Amino acid sequence: MAAPLAIVLVLFLVVPIIMIAVVSFWRATEFSIIPAFVFENYEFLLTSPVTLTVFINTFKYAIVTWIFTVLIGFTVAYYLAFHIRQMRWQIVMFLLCTIPFLTSNIIRMISWIPFLGRNGIANSTLISWGVIDEPLEWLLFSDFSVILAFVHLYVLFMVVPIFNTMMRIDKSLIEAARDAGANGPQILWNVIIPLTKPGLMIGTIFVVTLVMGDFFTVRIMSGSQSANVGRLISNDIALLQYPSASATAIVLLLTVLIIIGILLRFVDIRKEL
Repeated sequence: MAAPLAIVLVLFLVVPIIMIAVVSFWRATEFSIIPAFVFENYEFLLTSPVTLTVFINTFKYAIVTWIFTVLIGFTVAYYLAFHIRQMRWQIVMFLLCTIPFLTSNIIRMISWIPFLGRNGIANSTLISWGVIDEPLEWLLFSDFSVILAFVHLYVLFMVVPIFNTMMRIDKSLIEAARDAGANGPQILWNVIIPLTKPGLMIGTIFVVTLVMGDFFTVRIMSGSQSANVGRLISNDIALLQYPSASATAIVLLLTVLIIIGILLRFVDIRKEL
């Protein structure tokens, strides 16, 4: 069984990455792509202030989205795992959390536009309540709307692994900590969070990689006023600049792999699970 799976892995993962790496060293003109071995694509990518700004923007989106997804995901998972006593109701509540994610990502993302728009529900409600005198412009087509959409789209990828890990925690450990005199925050910090690290790391890997590779959300929710690395690749492909897009993809891939490698140093996921 191992040999066929290895062949599939090589054909559909390793070979495409090698092809992208090879094309990243080619030269592109306005009319043609020249097979060559040059470093100009990487030189431009690593020295251009524009690409540096785009990478910083990508990290900003990933970090802020990660913070909010961790807070929301941990809270939801904690409530389901430790405050809902019956397994049946845990399953029901968990399925209720997943229902919105059964629809298309595009539909869920675009649904924020009429809500956050200048004449949308949010601004109309705030004006009717007397909270603001005029519509808030930064609710839509801004970093706020981009991050809001990211959190909405990817928070489930944080809830599921954290909830799965929390369900594996032996409840007798919590009772023992409580018998030893530990209060709620102490039990949370010294027992639950350390035992939930595998789920946190898995959720972090999912969220960070998805955000860093997403380009459509940034394009729509920022009103084309902002960009990340994924959109940079998309723009190069649209302009038929395949070598430049390949170089950016390779740098993005290496960046994500480095981040994953750093995260895996905090916890041995295979050992913990």
